[in-house]
This record gives sequence, structure tokens and C-alpha cells, in this order.
Amino acid sequence: MIRLLRIWRRIAGDLRLLWFALRHPRRPLWLWPVAGGLGLYALDPVNFALPFAGVVDDLVLIPLLVHLVVRLLPAEIKSGFALRGRI
Repeated sequence: MIRLLRIWRRIAGDLRLLWFALRHPRRPLWLWPVAGGLGLYALDPVNFALPFAGVVDDLVLIPLLVHLVVRLLPAEIKSGFALRGRI
């Protein structure tokens, strides 16, 4: 249970960084399609048809995928986000 709380605490920061990156002028071209696909995956109809599969998606897979996307962001965007947080 504590691992899930750590994952969700990390995803909060990852989501803020992802939102910053989506609005950044030098974002990579792949970012909008990947973020859109991730959003569609989170709203997948399987969540309604198979509730257990939806819970596993929402609690484990979605945070891990968001973290993967954030790790693939360029260092310039990550450092800009870090500097913005200190101001």
C-alpha cells in the first residue's frame, strides 16, 4: 500500500511536469500525440466492462506510463520546470 502511495505522490509531480512540457515552446513533436493517447487509454471503455482491469490500469499502469513519458522529455524542459518551481 505504501508503494502505491509513493507512486501516486510521484505521479502528481510528473503530471505537473507533463503539463508544463505540453505548453513549452520547444516541446518534442511526439509529446502531444503520446499525451493524447495516454489520456484516451485512461478513459478506455474496458474500465467500464471489466472493473478489476480498470482498477489495475488506473492505479498502476497509468502512473508508470506517465513517468516513462516524463523520463523521455528533454533535459531542457525538465530544468526549466525545476527552475520555475524555485522562483
